[in-house]
Amino acid sequence: MVFSTTVFQRIFSTAVFASAVAVTPIFTATAQAQTLNGAGATFPAPLYERYAREVRKKHPELKINYQGIGSGGGIRQTIAGTVDFGGSDAAMKDSEIAKVKNGVILVPTAGGAVSVVYNVPGVNNLKLSRATLPAIFSGQITNWSDAKIKADNPGVNLPNQPIRFVVRADSSGTTFIFTNHLSTINGYFRGRIGANTAPKWTLQNVLKGKGNPGVAALVSRTPGSIGYVEYSYAVANKLNSAQLQNKRGEFVSPSLQTANAALSSVSFPDNYRVFVGDPGQGYPIVGLTWMMVYKQYPNAAKSEAVKKWINWVLRDGQQLNDDLNYTRIPAEIANRVLQTVNSTVKP
Repeated sequence: MVFSTTVFQRIFSTAVFASAVAVTPIFTATAQAQTLNGAGATFPAPLYERYAREVRKKHPELKINYQGIGSGGGIRQTIAGTVDFGGSDAAMKDSEIAKVKNGVILVPTAGGAVSVVYNVPGVNNLKLSRATLPAIFSGQITNWSDAKIKADNPGVNLPNQPIRFVVRADSSGTTFIFTNHLSTINGYFRGRIGANTAPKWTLQNVLKGKGNPGVAALVSRTPGSIGYVEYSYAVANKLNSAQLQNKRGEFVSPSLQTANAALSSVSFPDNYRVFVGDPGQGYPIVGLTWMMVYKQYPNAAKSEAVKKWINWVLRDGQQLNDDLNYTRIPAEIANRVLQTVNSTVKP
């Protein structure tokens, strides 16, 4: 996988946004305006917002509306058939796929890092080891002056202050990526919390935010807090991100480059469903995000509009990913996905 490393600051909406773009159907000679409604993950929301603006320049007849409601909501609405496409950072389970009346295809669109963000006055370069991070989020460590945190950060003046935990209020793919990593590297966390989009946290001093924007806002205004958000939200909100210890024992900061390194060896199966628990290199908490499209739509105009949208996302759209701190889907995988979508999606 080869990725560009251009990064720029951007402003985006919090949890819900709608952007209008237009496209001409790709398999008909006559242009027909179509609106596609999507909902789901907030992890890729800034990227999808940019896609929506840019695709308009090339295809002014397709209107895309996307609501960032969380991955759990995206999966539920996909199963219910109330959207034209869903969004999720947690790939659908077999049991969920079986409930989709018209069939479903998982379309990987991007990858990225989940930052562990914190607000500890006077501490700007926090390091958290593979033993310490799971102990914090399983409730074994509850104060910033704990000996294990001090051991990770020699010479750092850590306050004698209770830790305020900030987690997601909604069912979340970002939460799944985060808890999947902690469950992979720590048996106690796996048994007590587990990998889940909506885990039952056994923590005191818990604050809950809706979507990545909600968690970022709570951490920003709560001294002594720690939480997790998709990396671009940490950058946009100017939050401190902890350096985390990876499988090699290195302390690594989240970035486009370190996420690329972590995802460089990912292998995609035929259904394009991937779970990255503990990568061999790079930043250790990374994941992918998917659009979920149906195999069957109510009419030809709708199915052709969906295919046009996905073709643009996996061709032209991928050129925007690195600018927004998301990794690209490798060209050979994107081509495989397009073959699946173009041959399978029908009216």
